[in-house]
Order: sequence, then C-alpha cells, then structure tokens
Amino acid sequence: MTTPITPFDPSVPAHTGPPTPEADEPTTAAQSQSSLVYRRFVRHRGAMVGVAILVLTIVLVYSSIGWAGIPGWWKWDYTSPSPTVNGGHPTYRFPFHFGSHPFGQNSIGIDYFALTMRGAQQSIVVAFVAGLTSTVVGTVVGAVAGYFRGWTEAILMRSTDVVITIPVIAIAATLGAKFGQSGVVIIGLVIGLVGWTSLARVVRGEFLLLREREFVDAARVGGASSMRIIFRHILPNTVGVIVVSATLMTATAILLETSLSYLGVGVRSPDTSLGLLITENQAAFTTRPWLFWWPGLFIVIIALTVNFIGDGLRDAYDPRQRDIPKVRWYERLLGRTAKPRLDDTSDVTPPEQNPPS
Repeated sequence: MTTPITPFDPSVPAHTGPPTPEADEPTTAAQSQSSLVYRRFVRHRGAMVGVAILVLTIVLVYSSIGWAGIPGWWKWDYTSPSPTVNGGHPTYRFPFHFGSHPFGQNSIGIDYFALTMRGAQQSIVVAFVAGLTSTVVGTVVGAVAGYFRGWTEAILMRSTDVVITIPVIAIAATLGAKFGQSGVVIIGLVIGLVGWTSLARVVRGEFLLLREREFVDAARVGGASSMRIIFRHILPNTVGVIVVSATLMTATAILLETSLSYLGVGVRSPDTSLGLLITENQAAFTTRPWLFWWPGLFIVIIALTVNFIGDGLRDAYDPRQRDIPKVRWYERLLGRTAKPRLDDTSDVTPPEQNPPS
C-alpha cells in the first residue's frame, strides 16, 4: 500500500530532525539551574515523603518541650519526676487515646515522652553540625587537592589516607573523652572532623575531571584567579555529589553519636540524647522494652528521612537526567491520534530479502 504524499504548504513551518521536548516547552531550556533542580526534586516521591516526615518530626520535637528558654505545649518536664501512672507503662492506646504519659515513665518517674523529645533535640543538633562540618572540610580539602595537583595534592591526600586508616570510632572516642563535656555542638564538631575523608576523595576525583574542561581553560585565559575558578566555575558542578555525601554523613552522625554515648564519651548526664537513652535502658529491654523502642524509633525516622532527601537531591542535581517529553506534546505533534512509545520501531522498514533460489 502506497502512502499518499501531502502537498507542500509554505505556510506550515517545516520540521527537521527528531522531536525535542523544547519544541513544546520552550521555558525548559530557558529555566535556571535552580528551577530545574527544584522541579526534579518535588517530583521525587521518596524525597517529598522524607521532607514531610522530617519537618513534622522537627516541629514535634522542638515545640513539645520547648527550646532555648521558649516553653512548649507538653506539661511534663524531662528533668522532674512525677507520680507513677499505670506502673510506668505507656498510657497510649490505639488509635487516639494518649493518656498522661503516652511513652510511659522511666524507673524514677520522669515522663519518657519529654525525655525522648529532649534526646531527639540533642541528636538532631549533633547530626546537622557534624554534617555541615564534614561537608565544609571535605569539600575544601578535595577541591584544593584536585585543582592544584603536585605537592599540594600529595600532602592533602596522604594526610587523608592516614585519617582513613584509623578507625573513626577510635578517633571520635578519643576526642569525645576530652571535649565531650563541652556540649552537643562540640560533639558534632568532633564527629564532623573525623568524617570528611570520603567526601574529600570524591570531590578530588570530580575536580580532576572538571579542571581539564573547556570552560575552565576559558576562565584561565580570561584572567580568573584560582580561587574564583574553584569556587565559581568548578564547585557548582559538583554540588550533587557534595549534597548526597552531606546527607549521608548527617544520617551517619546520629549512629556514631549513639556509639559514643554507649562508650560513655558522648552526651552525658544530666543532659540526654537518643543514643544515651538507649544506653541507659539497654538492661531493661526485656522487662520495660518501651524505654528502648521510642529512642530507637526516632533514630530510624531521622536517619531514613535524611537518606530519602539525599536520594532526591542526587537525582535533582544530576545533569545527565533529562525531562522526558510530555504526552501532550506528542498528542499535539501527532494530531492526538496516538500516544508515544519510546520503544516503537514500527517505522523501520526491514531490509529486503532475496527469495531462495
């Protein structure tokens, strides 16, 4: 069957080459990088769920018992014991009966919900301080080593290798024993100062690739200084790697703080943290397991949500991901007669075969 040929109409613009999504969405090409990152991030369902749960958790933790002298809405304090209710067992009953002590009470009658909220506050501070510290140190070390090469790279990378060979928990425990009593911010700095090595190696690898690109050569020819090339031209192209590593370190910091508290060199009484609560109540796991469940549940929630957010940011910052052309563009191109099939090969004519002789 011969396909009829449509007469040429000069009023209709010709279309050459394969279809491109920019033909339907001209604003996609004109959008800034931040807009494209935002669009990709909000379309990541796991990241959106992580953001929602993490925000709700932070609001609950800091609004319930208050923070920095601002009172909260919860009536019990995390330092004052109260009369034992229900034998110290949780008064929460599914689905909406909370009672006076929904998380129960510890052995001396302190409300365990207030204790858990205080521990979560401290652990969140440790996690984010550690994540920020390790990100800054690892990025600077990796960027300088990857860009300047030579003896600068040799000194920085050999120092990094030395830190990597020593177990992180050993370094953190040594520093925590000396500075742990100074507060959670110092503990976060200690954890961050021993967790930057992996990010430094990754950033160095990215810089080794990007420093040879044409836009870097153009910046050098234009008279840009080394610091401007590093922080203005190369570093923005490594944001995806840095963000993912920062979120992973933030989640890891909570687990490392738990280990330090177990060794007695983390957050110490009279203050508390999620790790310290688990350490103090590990002996009661078989008789009063709720004293172990609630801190562990909040550790899992915070760590998982931060990891989900990191996955979403990684996908959003990945420049190799392209927007798939939208269905309405194909419908407009094909006259709303067919839906797109990315694996459609029906328009490919098979080669002629000679009949067997």
